[in-house]
Amino acid sequence: MALWRSPHPLVLASKSAVRRSVLEAAGVPVEVAAADIDERGIEARAGLTDPGEVAKLLSREKAKAISATRPGRVVLGADQTLALGERRFSKAADRAGARAQLIVLRGQTHALHSGVAAVRDGAVLFEHVATARLTMRAFSDAFMARYLDEVGDAATASVGGYQLEGRGAQLFERVDGDHFTVLGMPLLPLLEWLRGMGMLQE
Repeated sequence: MALWRSPHPLVLASKSAVRRSVLEAAGVPVEVAAADIDERGIEARAGLTDPGEVAKLLSREKAKAISATRPGRVVLGADQTLALGERRFSKAADRAGARAQLIVLRGQTHALHSGVAAVRDGAVLFEHVATARLTMRAFSDAFMARYLDEVGDAATASVGGYQLEGRGAQLFERVDGDHFTVLGMPLLPLLEWLRGMGMLQE
């Protein structure tokens, strides 16, 4: 008998292939409907300064946006923020921007805050934020140049210029926190909620 008990897959309001693969590998079927929202505008209007709360807010708003087009369905939104002390980072626009972020982050410990929210018919059913702390090693400029050459456009696909599940692992000396949090999907709390809702086998 399948672990998934709902007659419909979750609707994932994210275009992240990593988030989709994390869910599907855990036995949670998803239907992708990426949300197109003005993240910076929403963040500015909310006036939030806590990066974890920002990740939660954007997760919720993404899910709500898609929920409006999927009546009766459970929509999952997710977002991730990166902070080094009081300084927040967004995805770099180009290689130069990714290089600038790596220069600031190397040799330092930064925090990744991963939010997730489940919404049905505009109502928030579940939301959670988890934090992981990652310490970059003090790599050389030469290594950084070779790394950026090798990963190419992937350096601008996620905040911080890295994907820990790929070549980005070579940038780090220590990771404190849940691996799924680093990947942008706090999976274990989500699975617990899905079981409580009867959508997954107990």
